[in-house]
Amino acid sequence: MASATKIVECVPNFSEGRDREKIEKIVNPFRTRQGVKLLNYSNDEDHNRLVVTVVGTPEAVKESLLEAVGVAVEVIDMTKHSGQHPRMGAVDVVPFIPIRNMEMDEAIALSREVGEIIGTKYGVPVYLYEKSATAPHRENLAKVRKGEFEGMETKVHEAEWLPDFGPADRHATAGCVAVGARMPLVAYNVNLNTSDVAIADAIAKRVRHIGGGLRFCKAMGVELTDRHIAQVSMNLTDFTKTSVYRAHEMVRMEAKRYGVEIVGSEVIGLLPMAALIDCAEYYLGIENFSHDQILELRMME
Repeated sequence: MASATKIVECVPNFSEGRDREKIEKIVNPFRTRQGVKLLNYSNDEDHNRLVVTVVGTPEAVKESLLEAVGVAVEVIDMTKHSGQHPRMGAVDVVPFIPIRNMEMDEAIALSREVGEIIGTKYGVPVYLYEKSATAPHRENLAKVRKGEFEGMETKVHEAEWLPDFGPADRHATAGCVAVGARMPLVAYNVNLNTSDVAIADAIAKRVRHIGGGLRFCKAMGVELTDRHIAQVSMNLTDFTKTSVYRAHEMVRMEAKRYGVEIVGSEVIGLLPMAALIDCAEYYLGIENFSHDQILELRMME
């Protein structure tokens, strides 16, 4: 791709994490279109969720995304869906992130174009969120999604929650979708040596911003039934101001009051290298460290 080419990242989340055949069908459009690079896709059976990360030119990403949305609407039946992660639709959320030669305003315009097409072509109610939101109360995804698929049946008719695009009726099997533009996000989960999800919930309430915790942290407790443990699942919406290591250490600190310890952690999807370098500097106590000391970065110059 030429250096002046506009590059956008898209990280759509789909409500299917268990059926491998359906997952591959949803992901396939991102493999077959020129101008799009599939960077990563991961599914979680407990969350029953698929997270895909792609980059490419705005037009190519748009077209592949719309094709994948069509597949998801066809193969996912939300009336039969259950999982630990909040969700309101077969295609739950579609964020666009400007990466290179692209301003946030352009990502917002792209998100609105895609949202309008989804609403018209697939008959799925669309809510614009984050930077694309049409009202302040729609910026926070958690507020938009509150009530989840089941609750959206009536919520979608409320005056303050009428969709931005598409019909003012929840799609019978595909639900609703949130589409927007945002800055890079780090999805970081911390696992605890307890199966009591109430403890994970209590920790999450203290760690997240709305509970008086870290400014750019959203968190919730999740039960990982297959592993018989609980998890604090977090989204760090600005890792430069709420670092991964700070979120990790706050979970550790709050876990102590319950006699619980951290047994592991995971990153969902991709994250910027700077987020990991920040952790290395902190935990290793490296002094006067420069990114110029990273071999791979020097090789790319």
